[in-house]
Amino acid sequence: MSFSWARQYEPKNGFTQWMDERLPLPRLVYNAVGAGYPVPRNLNYMWNFGVLAGFFLVLQIITGVVLAMHYASDATVAFAKVEHIMRDVNWGWLMRYAHANGASFFFIVIYMHIFRGFFYSSYKAPREMIWLLGVVIFLLMMATAFMGYVLPWGQMSFWGAKVITGLFGAIPLVGEPLQVWLLGGFAPDDAALNRFFSLHFLLPFVIAGVVIMHIWALHIPGSSNPTGVEVKQESDTVPFHPYYTAKDGFGLGVILILFAIMVFFLPNALGHPDNYIEANPLSTPAHIVPEWYFWPFYAILRAFTVDFLFIPAKLMGVIAMFGSILIWFILPWLDRSPVRSGHYRPLFRKFFWFGLIPAMVVLFICGGAPAEEPYVMLSQLATAYYFLHFLVIIPIIGQIEKPKPLPYSITEAVLGSDKKAVKGENATPAV
Repeated sequence: MSFSWARQYEPKNGFTQWMDERLPLPRLVYNAVGAGYPVPRNLNYMWNFGVLAGFFLVLQIITGVVLAMHYASDATVAFAKVEHIMRDVNWGWLMRYAHANGASFFFIVIYMHIFRGFFYSSYKAPREMIWLLGVVIFLLMMATAFMGYVLPWGQMSFWGAKVITGLFGAIPLVGEPLQVWLLGGFAPDDAALNRFFSLHFLLPFVIAGVVIMHIWALHIPGSSNPTGVEVKQESDTVPFHPYYTAKDGFGLGVILILFAIMVFFLPNALGHPDNYIEANPLSTPAHIVPEWYFWPFYAILRAFTVDFLFIPAKLMGVIAMFGSILIWFILPWLDRSPVRSGHYRPLFRKFFWFGLIPAMVVLFICGGAPAEEPYVMLSQLATAYYFLHFLVIIPIIGQIEKPKPLPYSITEAVLGSDKKAVKGENATPAV
């Protein structure tokens, strides 16, 4: 984002001037996250989650590299290697618990980030590319997390890999060859473990690259804000540093306290106890479930129980599961309302809080529950509403809704309709 009032980077001494002429890295940082980057003055704590996601990505990469130094992707020793990390490697237990719970916290902040985008319509022009890259990041995260879940080679790791890769077998003609190619055989074994370990190590760096593109795309139109009104004047903005570095620092402190509680006191609360049993192809667990952050999409997959004409129920479930995320790619063109913020869209707000959010809660619950009634019926109802919300309700609301009046500027929304504040003029000093 380029504004005439943005502060310009000025080298302070000979060395920084020399650096700026040859490798302007300090200028890049200053313009990206420093005082040279003007940000809307009304951002609330829902705008913290992007920074928190970046922190947990870095944490996952660091802890993952350390864990990889002590792991072996061999089906005969993988489970024992994880136990070796836990018992014999100095601080190995901390690395593993931080990595496992870090994945959960990464998904928590990403889900909050996504649903903030839904409510404030952060996907609308001119920010479509930011949103599309964000969806790509989410898909890469899901692939990375699934492959990482297989590596401990416990019961849930093995059977989760078998069930999820088995979904590709539902694809007509190419499904079974694709499944064999993914696994390197007809069942999860050494070949699959090597493939998943290699990709699990590689994909976080791919994610980091897409995140850089995501941030780059963000800096072209600038950050959105709770009013949905674009920046009009200098008084609408404040420098990113120190105002939002301090705000993000507070949010990071809060999330780190919660993270420390999980790592030190509840390290296995978000995992499955069966994964502490070594993988056994001859013993099927009573209830196979993925990690909790996959539950809503797993519920959508299991919601299809009856064949429709020539389409098997399993294939419809696979299409719906992937479609539930791919639909986000066309969301900027489904929502045609000229107003961004849900605060000024009363009808949209009702369907968001009393439709989409309850449907997602139901899908989370049903995805982790056994495939029996009433969970199957509830997941079917929630799945139906989920697709109706994006494909039918959102486009119709955009056409018929009468939004509330928008403020003239961000400054007016923050400070009221004082004319001097709106125009960015200084107040008359007190005598």
